[in-house]
Amino acid sequence: MAIASAPRTLDTADRRYLSTVMTKAMLTEEEELHLARRWRVDGDQKAMQKLVTAYLRLVVASSTRFRNYGLAMPDLIQEGNIGLMLAVNRFDPERGVRFSTYASWWIRSSIQEYVLRNWSIVRSGTSAGQKALFFNLRWLRAKLERAGGGTVTLDNATRDEIATALKVSPNDVTNMAQRLSARDHSLNETVGGEEGGDAFQDFLVDPGPNPEEIVTTKLDGGLRREWLTESLKELNAREQMIIVERMLTDEKATLEELGGKLGVTKERVRQIETKAFRKLQNAVHRKAKLAGEKLAPMLDDMSHMAPA
Repeated sequence: MAIASAPRTLDTADRRYLSTVMTKAMLTEEEELHLARRWRVDGDQKAMQKLVTAYLRLVVASSTRFRNYGLAMPDLIQEGNIGLMLAVNRFDPERGVRFSTYASWWIRSSIQEYVLRNWSIVRSGTSAGQKALFFNLRWLRAKLERAGGGTVTLDNATRDEIATALKVSPNDVTNMAQRLSARDHSLNETVGGEEGGDAFQDFLVDPGPNPEEIVTTKLDGGLRREWLTESLKELNAREQMIIVERMLTDEKATLEELGGKLGVTKERVRQIETKAFRKLQNAVHRKAKLAGEKLAPMLDDMSHMAPA
């Protein structure tokens, strides 16, 4: 299901709102400054409301420029109104800039952010260059088509020309063109729209192990643990202690620590460890051979455990 669905038709209430907005008189520069100062300095709500009301037409004008992105006009206007309110609250009347000019930037920015958030599930335009690419790619292609008198394909020359104009990489142009030419699908939607056909999710590849591999790994792991447990029983108590403390615990004991516990030198502990490991390895080998299992995986694991 496409995220950017077909724009909703304006109902009677929407049309009445637009008609009212477009009949509001624009303000002169002096009126803008007077109202802005009353709001900024005195917190005059009526001045703020009059300033906002006078420039709702700017919101409507900006919203119409984004109507081809498949989003409902009332939603675009609502987002533009948010931008207008931000402009009113941040406008400094002493900076020598017309409020209408300042507000236009905030309105357009607010609408653009809304389009980027809702045009697709996959977020596009996360940087300034990519935002410019998202909103200007189609316009630039149309401009090139008018200049060339025909349809422009995104070949290397055209891609490079657009990339240079928008100060992005050629790969960014290619990727964005692919995004703009596609649409979002529900994973449950059938390929080709045929009822009862395969869904898009049927063609997704699971990177994880398949059920057979999961079961095999689980069985093999259990079997190897069993062999290791039985093989440890063939070692004497001192050998078992050294193997467990040195190889089968998260915090491995040092040779010096074990020497202190056993009352021997750390060199003697190292000798006992080497001998015990060989005995353990041979015991596991015999059990695996009797079971007719492949030894390579487990022996590889044990080779990494081998004392230095």
